[in-house]
Amino acid sequence: MEDESLLSARRALERGDYGQCLRLLQPLADQHPPSSPFGGQLRLLMVTAWIGQGDTAAAQACCRSLRASTDPELRLQARDLQMILDAPALQRPANWSLTLPSLGGAEPLEGRLKSASRWMPRRDGPPEPPPPPVGPTRQPLGFAVVALVLLLVLTLLSGCLRVDTELQFPGPGRLQLTQVWSSDTGRQLPWQQRFATAVAEADPGARLSLKGDGPRQELRSPSLPAVEIQALLARTTTLAAERIGVELPPPRLELSERNWLLGVRQHLWLELDLQPLDAVPGLDLQMVLRPVSLGAVRQAAPRPAAREGTGVRWPLATGAANRLELRTWRWSRLGLGGMVILLLLCAALALQRLRWSSGFGWPELPVPQDADGA
Repeated sequence: MEDESLLSARRALERGDYGQCLRLLQPLADQHPPSSPFGGQLRLLMVTAWIGQGDTAAAQACCRSLRASTDPELRLQARDLQMILDAPALQRPANWSLTLPSLGGAEPLEGRLKSASRWMPRRDGPPEPPPPPVGPTRQPLGFAVVALVLLLVLTLLSGCLRVDTELQFPGPGRLQLTQVWSSDTGRQLPWQQRFATAVAEADPGARLSLKGDGPRQELRSPSLPAVEIQALLARTTTLAAERIGVELPPPRLELSERNWLLGVRQHLWLELDLQPLDAVPGLDLQMVLRPVSLGAVRQAAPRPAAREGTGVRWPLATGAANRLELRTWRWSRLGLGGMVILLLLCAALALQRLRWSSGFGWPELPVPQDADGA
């Protein structure tokens, strides 16, 4: 019952009904002394209600009674409230507030307008002539030409661009990177020239060979470890994204291998986050992996991979995160050669043992005969 009364008093206080709040809390205050925790809580509510009513004296007396509370936090709150209530009232300067005049004694505005209209001089002359015509509004031809040129440049710079990235597996633990940048406009784009210059400056070791100065450019690297190929792929991707005007996170390329003497079990994980490229229209990105069978593809998202000759072609989706996972088996030439040599050696030993078992023994050279035939 006490909790319900206290809850009702809180609701009345939140509504601003201070009188109802005090009427609900006064019977509870008579039953619970200020020293009890419950009595201290309800008296703090009563102080708030008295402050809302403007009864500062009653609020100060209630705060002083809370000094006997056993709860130190309640005593601290009561002391802070009492310091605020005991603070002297400061006089507010007259220029801090705006005083509105009484509307009852003010003269109506309609009467002022009528009296002013009687004293205004009348014009007996002819009315003023209308303003001269300026003619029909012309279309802003210059702005239209500038907008058309900007639209054409944007189309040439961002659209009709195809990038084919090819990863080849020349041997265990090694990859070869080839990128072909081609424009369907029939001419070399200005940013392609800047891209070629940036690649030459960012590749002091000449790991990438650049061919073609027309609408088709080809970047090719030698056979390198997977770690270096990842660095080259990240470098070219970053340079191309900067020339287009976007920022791309570096691609993730992981190649793990397990050697079984006769071959190598390879696991390739490739991830390209192309979400910032969603704003570039007409961009076609393709990834080719050779030699890889289509059955080696374990995951290709968001677009599926397709077979192409001795490899697979994986179209990349702009505006999304692209992921590819491969698991494949590659025969080792060294391991196969060693196995063939071992098999030939075993076959030779088997034939020699068969010769012994037939009684021929070790092979001997023929004995030379003398001139008399002895």
